[in-house]
Amino acid sequence: MEGNPGVQKNAGDVLDGAAPPIVLVHGVFGFGKGRLGGLSYFAGAEEKDDRVLVPDLGSLTSVHDRARELFYYLKGGRVDYGEEHSRTYGHSRFGRTYHQGHYPMWDEEHPAHFVGHSAGAQVIRLLQQMLHDKAFEGYEDTSENWVLSVTSLSGALNGTTRAYLDGLRPEDGRSLRPICLANVCRVGSTLYHWLDSPWLKRYYDFGFNHFGMSWRAVGLAGLPGLLAATKGPFATGDWIMPDITIGGAARINAGVRTFPGTFYFSYASRRTAKVRGITVPSGVLRVHPLLFVRVMQMCRWRHPSAAKAPCTGYRDEDWEDNDGALNTISMTHPRIPVEHPSRFVEHDSDCHPLKPGIWYYRIVEADHMTFVINRHRGGVQFDLVYDSIFHNCRKHVFRPAPHSTLPNQNSP
Repeated sequence: MEGNPGVQKNAGDVLDGAAPPIVLVHGVFGFGKGRLGGLSYFAGAEEKDDRVLVPDLGSLTSVHDRARELFYYLKGGRVDYGEEHSRTYGHSRFGRTYHQGHYPMWDEEHPAHFVGHSAGAQVIRLLQQMLHDKAFEGYEDTSENWVLSVTSLSGALNGTTRAYLDGLRPEDGRSLRPICLANVCRVGSTLYHWLDSPWLKRYYDFGFNHFGMSWRAVGLAGLPGLLAATKGPFATGDWIMPDITIGGAARINAGVRTFPGTFYFSYASRRTAKVRGITVPSGVLRVHPLLFVRVMQMCRWRHPSAAKAPCTGYRDEDWEDNDGALNTISMTHPRIPVEHPSRFVEHDSDCHPLKPGIWYYRIVEADHMTFVINRHRGGVQFDLVYDSIFHNCRKHVFRPAPHSTLPNQNSP
C-alpha cells in the first residue's frame, strides 16, 4: 500500500553538536512543538535549557512506528517504518519527509539525552535498541551509544492495568469491548483521518497517515471497513493501546536491553496511599479531575481469574498504587519479563557518582498530568522534578571510558 507522505518543510530548531541536546518525547494523545496553537505539552519545561527539542510524533501510533519517526526527526530524511513491519501490519513503508533533521550530526560522538513521558519512555528505549541493531537502512554505523541518557517520567515501562479499564480485553490484550473509551478513541481518530482536513491536521494529528485512511484513498465505500476495524491500525493492532497493556509491554521489553554505557533515570508517580491496608486515592484535591475516577478504579481492578496472568508472578495487589493512568510498579524500571538492574533513590546525593547501566528511580507524589500541559497546576513539584532531570543531564552524566558492549543482562 502506498501512502501520501507529508513533507516537513520547516524543520524549526536545528542543533549542532556543541552540547548534547535534551529530547522531550510526548506520550499518548501528546503532541510536539507547533501543535495545538503553540501549546506546550511539557508545560514550558523546554525553556529550562537552550538545547531542547520537542518532536511531534503520532499520538496514537504504535511504539515501533513512533520510534522510527523519532529517528528521522533527528537525522532527517524520509521516515522508513521498515519493510517487514510495514508488510506485516498493512501500511505504507514510508511516511513524512524531513528535508532537514533537527539534530543531523547525531551519532556516537554527538549523542543526545532523551526524556520520555508516559508511553514516550518506551519509544525511546525501543529507538535505542534499534540503533544497537542497526535497524535503519542506509545507516550502518548506528549504535546504542548515540543515546547518552534515558529518563522515564511517569513512564509506561511495564504497561498499565488502565488499558483494560479503557476497553482492551485482558484475555488477549488487543481486542476491544464494544462499549468503552478505547472504542470512542478508535472511531474518533478514524473519522478524523478519513476526513483528511489539512487545517485540522496542522492543528493536531493522531499520526495514522501511513495507513492510507483518507477519503481520497479509500472513498466512501472504504469508510465502513475502517469504522468496523476490519482495515487499518485497529484491525492489525499496530497502535499504542496494545503496546501499553502489561502483556504488550512485556513483548517489547523482551527484545530491549538496558545498555552498560547509558545512564537511566526514572520518576515514578503515585496518587494513592494505604489506609488500614486498603489502597485509596491520596491528595484528593490535587488529583486531576480527568484522572480521579481512574485512580479509584485502578486501586480496585482485578485481573480476571479465567484469563492467563499477563506476566509471571503477577499479583493484583502489587499493581494497586497508581497515578490515574499508570501503575507505580510499572514506572520504576523495566521488570517484566526480566528485571533490569535498578536502585531506589531518596536523595540525589545517595547515588553520586552515577553509574551507567542502572535504572535510578524515585517515587514522586503526583498524578499523571502533574508534569505536562499545565505548569501552574504542577506547582513546586513540577520545578523540582524537571530541575532534577536537567541537572542530571548537564552536570552528572558523561560518556564513560570506551567499553565493549556486554551481553544483555536481562536476556532469558
